[in-house]
Amino acid sequence: MMTGLLATAATGALAEAPARSIRPAPRAADFSKNALPSAENLIERAKLGGRVSFVVADAQSGAVLESRAPLFPQPPASTAKALTSLYHLGVVGPDHRFTTRLLATGPIENARIEGDLVLAGGGDPTLDTDGLAELASKLKAAGVREVAGHLKIWTGALPSLHEIDTEQPDHVGYNPAIGGLNLNYNRVHFGWKRQGANYQVSMDARSASRVPGVTMARMAVVDRKGPIYTYQRQAARDDWTVARGALGGSGARWLPVRHPGLYAGEVFQTLARSYGIQIGGDILRADSDAGTELARVDSATSRAILSDMMKYSTNITAEIMGLSATEALGGAETLVGSAERMNQWLKDSLGLRQVTLEDHSGLGDDSRISASDMVRAMAQADKAGDLRSLMKPFDLRDRGTFKVAAKTGTLNFVNALTGYLDAANGRKLAFAIFCSDVARRDALTMAQREKPEGGRAWAGQARTLQRALLARWGEAYAGQA
Repeated sequence: MMTGLLATAATGALAEAPARSIRPAPRAADFSKNALPSAENLIERAKLGGRVSFVVADAQSGAVLESRAPLFPQPPASTAKALTSLYHLGVVGPDHRFTTRLLATGPIENARIEGDLVLAGGGDPTLDTDGLAELASKLKAAGVREVAGHLKIWTGALPSLHEIDTEQPDHVGYNPAIGGLNLNYNRVHFGWKRQGANYQVSMDARSASRVPGVTMARMAVVDRKGPIYTYQRQAARDDWTVARGALGGSGARWLPVRHPGLYAGEVFQTLARSYGIQIGGDILRADSDAGTELARVDSATSRAILSDMMKYSTNITAEIMGLSATEALGGAETLVGSAERMNQWLKDSLGLRQVTLEDHSGLGDDSRISASDMVRAMAQADKAGDLRSLMKPFDLRDRGTFKVAAKTGTLNFVNALTGYLDAANGRKLAFAIFCSDVARRDALTMAQREKPEGGRAWAGQARTLQRALLARWGEAYAGQA
């Protein structure tokens, strides 16, 4: 029987080559792309709740490649700083420098200023204690050893604002006051150390090389369960209290300053005395910046300041860069008014349609922008070459070798990401991803807002989703024209 079967095979099916290869068929050219999980599948896996919207587009043509709820208004959080950068660069330019000056209102006779000395701010968001020390050194080099009148401060270069966002806890350092004269990002360093049954506390304006103490910000340790901090604004002083049980053995943190001009004035007065320059009496406010210039310090260029702002996401820097652009356009008395000027500029200059920002940093959670408008701004900026170089690399970890330059944005139960993605073949994409659970955020009490329950886990899930979407787009749109 076996002989017969073999004979049949030899004269039948095995006698000739098969009509089709018996080897596995090669995969289609787009097999890997078709095997990618869909965006909806990735969003479902994230289990964020709330709303997720995104747009990814060709950065050169602006053609939308994929989107979800592209017109839905979302809180941008700190991705708004990318728009503020475009506003400042477009209105003020990349080479602007902020100047802080010392002015004399009277002549110098026998090393003595026969009048007042004015510390005049130019709005510099980066002025620190070392910068004030440089001013004091230059004043000494100019031959001044005494001031007959008062040290006065001039803060009129920008509007004076008590804080950025009224819905933040009093003690968070990222929500300070803003004005024309700022120091150390308008934060004061609070330190404490247990000594027996009591605590030794300090309030200072430390820098890399100096630690001048201050008295305009005061701290009292009190016996209570909560709240941890309380704040009371005085006419020329910030009064703080802290709950004893929250301190432990020792520690430190930065607190916001609400009188930044007086803060800078007190620190300068202390530094001047360290250089042998006698300036007595109270620190007063100047009505103008009139006077003879004796010394000045300049900031870095706007481009350098914006680069650091995008890297460290400093709110005060964003607000000042936006306010300074608005001043160049005629000014505004409030932060909301300045943001409205920026909104109009974004519409007129970049063609945005749905942008209603209430500040320049994204700290206020009533700001809104659609993913479509954010990507439109990214694509327009990439053509001009103004923004990508200011953004820092975004780590995709093990999800691919794609290059990403982006700005992150985080509030409680809000997470945003916008920027540029170089796909697998080098094709340049612009994108915006917004994740938010506004109802969950709005339900938080003031006491819960610094560290809300579940907030850290939610933010981690949102970041995982963002990386997964970027990896999908890097593969899906490689090689497409």
